[in-house]
Amino acid sequence: MIQSDYPAAPQKADTQGIRLFLDTADAREWENWLPTGLFYGVTTNPLLLERDNVNCTIEQLQDLAKGGFNLGAKEVQLQTWGTSVDSLVKTGRLLAEIDNRIVVKVPITKIGTQAASGLIAEGIRVTLTGVYAAHQVAIAAALNAQYTAPYLGRINDLGRNGREDLVAMQKIISGIGSATRILVASIRSVDDIAFLASQGLNTFTLSPAIAAGFFDVAATTQAASDFQEAARKMGGE
Repeated sequence: MIQSDYPAAPQKADTQGIRLFLDTADAREWENWLPTGLFYGVTTNPLLLERDNVNCTIEQLQDLAKGGFNLGAKEVQLQTWGTSVDSLVKTGRLLAEIDNRIVVKVPITKIGTQAASGLIAEGIRVTLTGVYAAHQVAIAAALNAQYTAPYLGRINDLGRNGREDLVAMQKIISGIGSATRILVASIRSVDDIAFLASQGLNTFTLSPAIAAGFFDVAATTQAASDFQEAARKMGGE
């Protein structure tokens, strides 16, 4: 396993400032987006690994994470797997051993919560993922998890108002003074990010397609073109 020379990361989260993550296991997208400096890190899960044809093995994830850190990622989130507490903990430990900038994602089921509790007790940073109900963020806060990840788009698919649900989750976290960050996933519009940020949520993971939406502003593109043309006319190379 890769052993990092970086100092151990603190268990308590820094809750200030926005953090954006790139939500993909496609290393080509990492190479495209991480050099922009926009992203704090990347998030993955077994479904993304399957979609991007990345084997769900410790060795493959080690190589993937190393590539992300070489591109400037401050964190890489990798999800543990298993059907028991012991197997989730065992795999989670192996993932954490890759590098101390790894955050281990764990499903917020009963056995997942027990596994997450054990990993956190060992000083491993954890994201409790698969959140669909406001009360579930209390679980993450009780465990002092680094992050908890609700699925905005999928909550909408259930016929609920995902924006309202996530604002309610943030009120819980803020109301109890928890340092757990709500990591908003399943984002389908940059407008969702703008709205939720206005309501105090500050941590988002987004697909490359949504990342491109940040820059899909016709007036800005035209302004940049006008600036360049003016510079050319006035002697700029």
